[in-house]
Amino acid sequence: MDVRDFQLIRAPESFLDDPYPWYAALREQDPVHALEGGGVFLSRYDDALAVYRDSRASSDKKIEFAPKFGASPLYEHHTTSLVFNDPPLHTRVRRLIMGALNQRAIARMESDVVKLVDGLLNTMQEKSEVDLIEDFAARIPVEVIGNLLDVPRAERGPLRAWSIAILSGLEPKPTPEMLERGNQAVTGFIELLKTLIEERRKKPGDPDSDVLTRLIQGEQDGEKLTAPELHHNCIFLLNAGHETTTNLIGNGMWLLLNHREQLTRLRSEPALVPSAVEEMLRYEGPIQLNNRRLTARMRIGGHDLPEGTFVTIGIGAANRDPHQFPDAERFDVARKPNRHLAFGQGDHACAGMNVARLEARIALGRLLARFSRLEAAGEPRRDRRIRFRGFRNLPARARV
Repeated sequence: MDVRDFQLIRAPESFLDDPYPWYAALREQDPVHALEGGGVFLSRYDDALAVYRDSRASSDKKIEFAPKFGASPLYEHHTTSLVFNDPPLHTRVRRLIMGALNQRAIARMESDVVKLVDGLLNTMQEKSEVDLIEDFAARIPVEVIGNLLDVPRAERGPLRAWSIAILSGLEPKPTPEMLERGNQAVTGFIELLKTLIEERRKKPGDPDSDVLTRLIQGEQDGEKLTAPELHHNCIFLLNAGHETTTNLIGNGMWLLLNHREQLTRLRSEPALVPSAVEEMLRYEGPIQLNNRRLTARMRIGGHDLPEGTFVTIGIGAANRDPHQFPDAERFDVARKPNRHLAFGQGDHACAGMNVARLEARIALGRLLARFSRLEAAGEPRRDRRIRFRGFRNLPARARV
């Protein structure tokens, strides 16, 4: 496979179906691959890790997103949320969020997630065929994040569609239709949040478990978030929690359905569920790409890259690098060690990674315990985005 002319903005259909042969060729032939516009695509683990850990690699996206989004709700959102900012905003917001997502808070969430998953499984048990995305994977994170923000259940209907629309704007080359849907979603979400914030100011929740109350109140005697910062970081929480976890659970089930020997082993050794979740994150990660902009010259993979270079980190490529992962193309639910990059590294490591792990562990473990037979029931429909890897539909038959 010749990758000399490969460009993410013109990725072929075969790449959307299966990007891993392309990643392998890039690692071997051109691991610091030039992209149009002066950027580079990194496909090796060591290079990706080096960029994640270097303060010269900035997450601030104002320069990159200005020509992409223009003066729009999408621009305001993606340049104000936690994930695309550097200190001091990143530090301030992350500290607030992490205070409500500490280990004690996550432990308190477990019983509610079990109850939610068991309810979904009860409904699935009554059907002859199920969609593991619509009936299961996509239902879990919307409820979990909805609970964290204490969004009334009657208001949760549009949350998933809004999340998909907003994040689709991050594709390497979004269509005008994608941008229009994304802008409408940001506007709709903010209108909902304004109402919720007004109600929460009048009647605050418990800041140890209610993330919205915690973000409104800020740190004691500390600086408060501005209204746009508050709005967009609430949106960020839903988007990050929804996309990662839906794809993690969906991709994980697809892997087990297509690796029956691993499914059999997991059934016989349920204690392996946590390591299986980590391997699913490595082998078919829900987020395939990340980005940085160099604020100073940096040497990466033997190349001297100037200040201002846009760096695309190939997470999916790095997580299949055989120099880091022995037998990297093998899906192994017992793999250890497994230092994958699915949640990033360093100061910008995913703030909600342990919430996603909790949801996936409970979802997969209880699904396998409930149904003695699981099998595919037709062709799955894959999400055709590049940055995010997952399924829109995953039909299956489940029998107790």
